[in-house]
Amino acid sequence: MRFVDFLKATVLLSAGSATVLGTFTVLRVATGDDAPDALMEVAVGWWLLAALVGTWLGRRNAASPPIARLLADARMQMSLPELRPGLTLLNRLWPLLFSTIGAGILGIFLPQVSAVAAGFAIIWALAWRRQEAAVTAIEDRDGFRFYVDKTPPFSPIRLIRTPGLMAG
Repeated sequence: MRFVDFLKATVLLSAGSATVLGTFTVLRVATGDDAPDALMEVAVGWWLLAALVGTWLGRRNAASPPIARLLADARMQMSLPELRPGLTLLNRLWPLLFSTIGAGILGIFLPQVSAVAAGFAIIWALAWRRQEAAVTAIEDRDGFRFYVDKTPPFSPIRLIRTPGLMAG
């Protein structure tokens, strides 16, 4: 899977997680008699703060230092790696999947949990929103394409650098 596609998918899946958890929180508070009324006020305040924090963290157009290190450490390979986008996403984004499911299940009993988790997903989505464009600019400038390498789920992500077309 191309790394820029992985970054796009990460942002979209994080935003989707925030949406699901936020919707779940609102529905749980609206239909539950045991949820305090102040919970929605605090939750909306947290989501607004999370949006501000995520926007501030993702304000730069350049690649973040961890992404830059990942690109610099990419292993050169002359052929394209095996492309398995679904398995790559599951392999690398399983923490997002488990945290979303876990916060949703806990949110049945404690809607505060799903409200807080939605805020963190908002931060993550907004903080990473420009990384795909930064990596694309680096690929176009240097004439390489970066792909996510096949790694075990608990090991750090690694990239493969392949020859691409130089931007004219």
